[in-house]
Amino acid sequence: MHFHNKKNFLLATGFINITSRGYAFVNVEKFEKEIFIPKKKTNRAIEGDLVQIKFKENKKLGKKTEGEVIKIIKRKRNKFIGILKIKDHSKYGSVIVDNKKNIHVDIYIPKNKLKGYKNNEKVLAKIVEWPKDLKNPLGEIIKVFGLSGEYKTEFFSLLEEYRIPYEFPKKVEDEAKNIVMKKELDINLRRDMRNINTFTIDPFDAKDFDDAISIRKLSFNTWEIGIHISDVSYYVKEGSNLDKEAYIRANSIYLIGEAIPMLPKILSNDLCSLHPKKDKLSFSSVFNVDNKGKILKSWFGKTIIRSNRRFTYEEVQNIIEKKKGDFREELLTLLFFSKILTRKRLKNGSILLDRVEMKFCLDKNNNPTKLYLERNKDAHRLIEEFMLLANNKISEFVSLNTNGEIPNKTYIYRVHDEPDFHKIFVLKKIIEPLGYFLDLKNIKKSINCLLRKIQGKPEKNMIENLILRSMSKAKYSTINIGHYGLSFIYYTHFTSPIRRYSDIIAHRLLNYYLTKDQSKLKSIEFYEKQSQHCSVRERLSIDIERNFSKFIQVKYIKKFLLGKKLDGIITGFTDWSIFIDLLFFQTEGMIRIRDIKEDIYTINSSNYSIIGRKKRKIYHLGDKIKVKLIDANIEKKQIILEWLGN
Repeated sequence: MHFHNKKNFLLATGFINITSRGYAFVNVEKFEKEIFIPKKKTNRAIEGDLVQIKFKENKKLGKKTEGEVIKIIKRKRNKFIGILKIKDHSKYGSVIVDNKKNIHVDIYIPKNKLKGYKNNEKVLAKIVEWPKDLKNPLGEIIKVFGLSGEYKTEFFSLLEEYRIPYEFPKKVEDEAKNIVMKKELDINLRRDMRNINTFTIDPFDAKDFDDAISIRKLSFNTWEIGIHISDVSYYVKEGSNLDKEAYIRANSIYLIGEAIPMLPKILSNDLCSLHPKKDKLSFSSVFNVDNKGKILKSWFGKTIIRSNRRFTYEEVQNIIEKKKGDFREELLTLLFFSKILTRKRLKNGSILLDRVEMKFCLDKNNNPTKLYLERNKDAHRLIEEFMLLANNKISEFVSLNTNGEIPNKTYIYRVHDEPDFHKIFVLKKIIEPLGYFLDLKNIKKSINCLLRKIQGKPEKNMIENLILRSMSKAKYSTINIGHYGLSFIYYTHFTSPIRRYSDIIAHRLLNYYLTKDQSKLKSIEFYEKQSQHCSVRERLSIDIERNFSKFIQVKYIKKFLLGKKLDGIITGFTDWSIFIDLLFFQTEGMIRIRDIKEDIYTINSSNYSIIGRKKRKIYHLGDKIKVKLIDANIEKKQIILEWLGN
């Protein structure tokens, strides 16, 4: 950072942070305090730009140092997605950018550049110039996504916003086609498990089948259970175009009604998928267990399998409940063992979050027509428990010698840190008015106890969401710190290589160790960089999935539920709004504090309650209140509520 003195002014450079209200701050090295830039002095800067500022240092205590932008050195971005508004009488159209964090002003499009565009279209606009005398930048439209609020429009504009490629480059598609043409099944070095009863269990609408399970009885008290994962790394060779593209994407993204796969469909839905009645290559974990569920022997290696049958979760659930149907005995035995695994995990302190997912039915135009809640049943838990087992045992196998010493092999772990204490404290504050308690000295035990108590209660979902939010984010790393939520010392992701690149890395590394082919092994820095990239892409996918799900939700509410009265729980305050969790929906709506009619409310300094000026009534975090759905803004993906009080 350069300081010159220009007639008592200091000059410096830094990145600008512009608030939605138009004033800004610049962080300058060597200064503890940010430098405040008034609204009139941001001089055409946009959020995140590298700017040069001049300022006079204010030595007075508590006084802010003010400055002004004198030059824009480098723009952070010049393309923005927004909604085009065209008014007849004005000489500009304006693009109103959805994401105010990206730019705080609308972009004006001169009339002569509006030919062929319509009011309310969602567009990508580029800033062309920003004349000194104009409050707004001038731009042009470079892409149209369609009318705002339509499925296709939101889908493609969201992909653009997050820079997610929809199609694969031709050379990647060609490479995939070649692999499918060759259809090589290398059988010579594989354990042949084709004659053992094997099946897949997946959602009814699944396209890619990563995992299969086999089971057979070896003696009166010993069973062999195989967890077979598609051998993607056999087909996707390191360094190929296919591999590079899969790495860039790092995972498949599942939006309601559409999936954006990590690998081209001829691989993900076809060649690599473990379809029934077909010989398929897999990477397997095979366990011998006794009738008490104790593991007597483990084997890891490459196999060839042939699934007998494809089940949906519903079908398996049905067989479990009615105790009749295909592979009844196998399924019930697997269920028996999975329950032993669950019990053991809980005894070790694993947190058992039993999530309910909100699902939508879409019509042929992709408009939501029905909403239903789906909860995990035994069929889901059965599969999940065996996937956890494989992920846990594989990382143990790599990380420990048979005598329990640590051999120091590089591996990719799925790690999960302890929760953030402040967030746990906020959780405690919200659940107390609802009659629940958290012991901060024994968080894990206390959370499991809480999870048991909320079963069947209307606030179950909301509290589970809050628990999830208070937890750290799980991520990938070569440095193993264990998995807090699952209470595993060793854990990896191995079971979904069709849809996660992290699992391909886990496959490659395990294969190097099994074949003792260490020549291909790269440096630990290489795998750490890959791990970090997978973690970043995962967060991005979660954001885009949530964002799109909110759009479908808001659209559903706007069509079917306006005017409805609902129960909500207060989950947060800001200076001018209150966040309300709608119990029926697992979603959040907001109310502006000034829109509450019963009194004039102000927020208490701790941010955990509001108080009425006249009646002195206090509302705390966690209080139950009644609200009415008065509007749903599809553009902003916001649900607007009216306060009816408690």
